Amino acid sequence: MGHSAGAHLSALVGSDPKYLRAAGHDLGLLAGVVPIDGAAYDVPAQMTDGAKIMQSTYAEAFGTDPARQRALSPYWHADGPNAKAFLILHVERADGKRQSEALAKALRKGGAEVQLEAFSGKGMRGHAEINRKLGDPNYPATPVVDAWLEQLFKK
Repeated sequence: MGHSAGAHLSALVGSDPKYLRAAGHDLGLLAGVVPIDGAAYDVPAQMTDGAKIMQSTYAEAFGTDPARQRALSPYWHADGPNAKAFLILHVERADGKRQSEALAKALRKGGAEVQLEAFSGKGMRGHAEINRKLGDPNYPATPVVDAWLEQLFKK
């Protein structure tokens, strides 16, 4: 589970087995993955379509080589193998919504079980709020995550 850049990293570990292999494990170790309001699941697309204010941040993190950007993108590894289950959460942020929907579609095509959930909260305020409030029983995403985890661990 991870939020923002952590969402990207958790999705990458769940879609590209080389990271777990390097640690002496395989994807079977993961019961599921919960990326929370990420916007860089497909880095080349984000570099083209994402908010211009973030472009230098993404270029610093992922470089400018499209091949490297694809190698660091969960979307480009989603054809499998993948962790068996994903719960992808996002708020009302255009790039986060677009990236989450594309990742969900690609993961499903790759054979993963995917639940995609959208929550209220606009822009960066919503982005920060889901991070701060997840776990509060009164925050709408909390019971969704709790139910997903309960189902996941019953299997």
